[in-house]
Amino acid sequence: MSEELEQNLIDAQFELLLHDKDAAKLQDFLNEQGISDVVALIDRYPDNEAAIIANMAVHRASRVFKLLDISTQKSVIKELPPFKTAELLNQLSPDDRTDFLEELPKSALRDLIKLLNPEEVKITLRMLGYPEDSVGRLMTPDYIYVYETDTVAEAFRIIRKNGKNSETIDVIYVINKKGELVDDFRIRDLILASSDMKISELMDGRIIALNVTDDQEKAGHIFRMNNRVALPVVDDNNILLGIVTIDDILWVTNEEYSEDMQKMGGTEALDEPYLDTPFFKLIRKRAPWLIILFLSEMLTTTAMTHYSEEIQQATVLALFIPLIMSSGGNSGSQASTLIIQAMAVGEVTIKDWWRIMRREILSGLTLGLILGIIGFCRISLWELFHNLGFMDFSYGDHWLLIAFTVGFALVGIILWGSLTGSMLPILLKRLGADPAASSAPFVATLVDVTGIIIYFATAYFVMGQLIQSGALNMTP
Repeated sequence: MSEELEQNLIDAQFELLLHDKDAAKLQDFLNEQGISDVVALIDRYPDNEAAIIANMAVHRASRVFKLLDISTQKSVIKELPPFKTAELLNQLSPDDRTDFLEELPKSALRDLIKLLNPEEVKITLRMLGYPEDSVGRLMTPDYIYVYETDTVAEAFRIIRKNGKNSETIDVIYVINKKGELVDDFRIRDLILASSDMKISELMDGRIIALNVTDDQEKAGHIFRMNNRVALPVVDDNNILLGIVTIDDILWVTNEEYSEDMQKMGGTEALDEPYLDTPFFKLIRKRAPWLIILFLSEMLTTTAMTHYSEEIQQATVLALFIPLIMSSGGNSGSQASTLIIQAMAVGEVTIKDWWRIMRREILSGLTLGLILGIIGFCRISLWELFHNLGFMDFSYGDHWLLIAFTVGFALVGIILWGSLTGSMLPILLKRLGADPAASSAPFVATLVDVTGIIIYFATAYFVMGQLIQSGALNMTP
């Protein structure tokens, strides 16, 4: 059966059950569907999203709810009756519940926290107290721990007792009587051990843990480097507070990637899907960067005004300003994007700045020479075609000097663009800012301004006397 046909059958059956208003059959139908199928059903029937969640078993409803967009989650909670909302929020894992609650206004947050069980209230308030984007916002206190003095048989009894409510039982954590993290091991090691063996005999002393205040981006890097499905979270005194699982890290990584792409495009990060973002909120997100970039581009006008006399004396130089500006901006944007991406996945750090600079100097010179040669050949071939009668326009008697000027200027501008684009993200990271803020438009604007200065400085160096004498003045 094709996917489209299967989807149509699900839709038809769902519509029929809605029409018949048979709650029992609707519940059975929804509980038989896969979690991803129910999420897709909510996407296709947004008017019935609350009814779908309300008619599912609460443990399955919580799994569906965590996969919905924040705007859909808010809409569902708004429409659900209070007792269903309480069931759903109490069923959610602490980390997923915290992710949702921190997106709500303070008034709504206060009302929803009242619906939680006393123990869940304590956990939620504690997690909401951790810094935004910290590991503390991601961790869950639902994990399995044993003491180093326990036997394997005692550990299995603890797993059977508490494993149902645990986020994962793949990894078992070992603590001492003070609650300090001592070690961890996979459940496979437990299964293969004899029942009378002490937990201390399974320990190898190799432990990787996250601090509760660590940045979520750092946590993602540690997960990638160590190939773990879960990591323990401790405080500054090594007290085990919770664990973070790989599914939460993957979710955060996806959000971080979306935010970085938006910032690199010259806009503030959106908190909601594009189509769900209110119009004026979208304008507020985009306008500040456009204003900053516009004011920055006005410096280009200032630079050109400074060289206005030279442009009047050598109008032919003005023909190549768009070429010069775009080439420098493009090289800067390329370098900026490469470095931001490499920093995001942990390939480079601030300490690698000198290696990056050396690499970009060589890259900038090589790319500049390539484009410089192309620019030189373009002017030379144009002049050749003019002499052969194929072109009406000529760059004049000094076309060779103009070709050298454009060629040398391209080398300098592309080298400068590569250095600027690669070093700016590192500088921002060193200052504690987001490297993605050195977006491609921002780097391009900066290189545009400096590119004008480099271009005319090169022109003065190659043919200063000709410019001053007005020998290059012509009307193209």
